[in-house]
Amino acid sequence: MRCAGLLFVGIVAWRIGALFAQSTPVSPDTEFGVRSGIALEKLTPIQIENLVTLGRVWGFLKYHHPRVTAGERSWDYDLFRIMPLILAAPNRDEANVTMAHWIDGLGPVSDCVSCVHFEQREVALAPDLGWIYDHTALGATLSERLQRIYANRVADQQFYVSLVRNIDNPSFLHEDSYAAIQHPDSGYQLLALYRFWNIMQYWSPYRSVAKQEWVEVLAEFIPQVALAKDKDAFQLAMMGLIARANDTHANLWSSIRLRPPAGDCVLPIEVRFVDQQAVITENKELLMFKVGDVIEAVDGVPLAQLLTDWKALYADSNEAARARDTGRSLSKGRCGTAKLQILRDGEEVEIASDRLPQAKKLALLKHDLAGDTFRLLSKDVAYLKLSSVKAADVPRYIDQAKETKGLVVDIRNYPSEFVVFALGSLLVTKHTPFARFTLPDLSNPGAFHFGYTESLDPKSPHYDGKVIILVDESTQSQAEYTTMALQAAPNAIVVGSQTAGADGNVSPIPLPGGLSTMISGIGVYYPDKAPTQRVGVRIDVKVEPSLNGIRTGRDEVLEAGIRQILGDEVSPEVIEKMARP
Repeated sequence: MRCAGLLFVGIVAWRIGALFAQSTPVSPDTEFGVRSGIALEKLTPIQIENLVTLGRVWGFLKYHHPRVTAGERSWDYDLFRIMPLILAAPNRDEANVTMAHWIDGLGPVSDCVSCVHFEQREVALAPDLGWIYDHTALGATLSERLQRIYANRVADQQFYVSLVRNIDNPSFLHEDSYAAIQHPDSGYQLLALYRFWNIMQYWSPYRSVAKQEWVEVLAEFIPQVALAKDKDAFQLAMMGLIARANDTHANLWSSIRLRPPAGDCVLPIEVRFVDQQAVITENKELLMFKVGDVIEAVDGVPLAQLLTDWKALYADSNEAARARDTGRSLSKGRCGTAKLQILRDGEEVEIASDRLPQAKKLALLKHDLAGDTFRLLSKDVAYLKLSSVKAADVPRYIDQAKETKGLVVDIRNYPSEFVVFALGSLLVTKHTPFARFTLPDLSNPGAFHFGYTESLDPKSPHYDGKVIILVDESTQSQAEYTTMALQAAPNAIVVGSQTAGADGNVSPIPLPGGLSTMISGIGVYYPDKAPTQRVGVRIDVKVEPSLNGIRTGRDEVLEAGIRQILGDEVSPEVIEKMARP
């Protein structure tokens, strides 16, 4: 059993730092303890071109050369030794020759006895290695060196990556975070870029769905990262790079405080994008704000301009998730007075209010009903929200719902416990597959194959009424995986709007400077191989909240779910009343 999507990332990287404590040096090499010795003030076009090639070659060797994959080289430090020579090369040809000599210095590559082949078995993603055959870009000598290494790679031998037991997402515990380095340090900063970029190239199941020209991304960010003049500038450059993954799991979680709008204080309001407008959905203390107010400008800057300026730093899988995260951030900023331009009942109003220090961490986002985890909305409709569910209580809830016509399962939240099998097995009548995984291939870095299929088997007590599953942009990761399982039930209907599109167990990645990010580490698909990453789960009945619904306190998504159970004969007024807390 694989428990996909184990981490919701609406809250910043909780205990990620502890996961990197096991990083182990591969050798007593200590030459570059806190400084790489590489300082850059500017880069020429030929230097950028050669650094692109160096980043690709260094990453290829990291995961293919037998001495590196055996853990015999301190590969980060080897980068610092070759990088000055590449920077000094006057042209591409000399840089390529230098890299070929560097490879020769690693020692001979023996002919394989039992050679590794790339099997065309259930291929979800093939390695992107056509570039190593390009004599024009690499020169014949360097290209042939890389081809020989590839042809004689060692099966399943990797030092800098391993697979998590029983799950098989990649683990990067042998990567050092170099927390003590001082910025600026162009060498260590480029190491961070190369590390993340090559992990995307070789160990991300969703490399292709990110829809990036990855070599162009590398070239674009080399000057931004290498020439960053302080730690904050470096972190923002890396944040922009990581955002190109279009993976909501992949943010620079160690540095999220720098993501705009930056600041340590907040307004006591909640903001959600509804009808493409930033709407105040809750005012916790200040009566000057009203639920349903539309924010049009902050401190004199139109909201549209702010969103354009911020977009490149929000690492989200789709626009629904980006709107969610941007809306939750709008109340942040510098401590002191903030001025908001508000549209209220067709009139523009300017409100000045103080941002105050944030009392506690941002809570997990949810749009479900306040109150009890389980309740009967009527004799015909049961309601279960997963934000506070306990797996041990699920059979009791199903038993209480057995006389109803339908059960609403609200997953507009993040499940408090993993209930995929505890709940899903009570909704099916036969062995029912609901998800397929794509898994990395240690012998063929960059390859992912369709592997394990996850299924539900029926258990008692069985619920045979309609199952209505509510989702929206707050449904992410484990919540999406749970939705996939429950919607496999024969009477299931998914109601709501696009989910966050970030599924699969996360793989944390340490980066130089004590930074941390992560990626979705395994691919999660429907049994028919239809994707979930970026697109979200399948939705049967699309319903979104409206501005009028927010202003009048209605839950239009829940109302639509109840309507699926009761049909058209029940009046809207009755259903609206049932959908209120």
